[in-house]
Amino acid sequence: VQLQASGGGLVQAGGSLRLSCAASGRTFSTYAMGWFRQAPGKEREFVAAITWNSGSTYYADSVKGRFTVSRDNAKNTVYLQMNSLKPEDAAVYYCAARKSRGSSYYSGDYDYWGQGTLVTVSS
Repeated sequence: VQLQASGGGLVQAGGSLRLSCAASGRTFSTYAMGWFRQAPGKEREFVAAITWNSGSTYYADSVKGRFTVSRDNAKNTVYLQMNSLKPEDAAVYYCAARKSRGSSYYSGDYDYWGQGTLVTVSS
C-alpha cells in the first residue's frame, strides 16, 4: 500500500483545512487508518484514527471537537477535516494504514506511512 497525503498549507488561526490521504491497492477498505503529526523538535503524536468501516473514530484530546476523520472506501481515501486551527496545530501531518480493522493510538501499530503534508498556522 502506498499513501499520498495532501492538502496542507498556510492558514490563519481559526481557519480550516482538509487533508486527504489517497491509498493505492485493493486492500484499503480492510485497513484501519490513522493521522499523526510531528512538530519541529517534538515526537510524532497521534491525532485521529478510523476503523475500516468508519464504525468508530478516535481523537487526541487536543483536537477533539475541532478535527473530524472520515474515509471513502470507494475512493481509497481518508480525510482529516481540521477546523478552528490553532498555532499549536502546526506540524507535518502523516497518514498511516494499519493491516487490521481496528484502530490504534500507537504509531508502531501502523504498517504503512505517507510522506507527510505540512500545516502552518499563523497567529
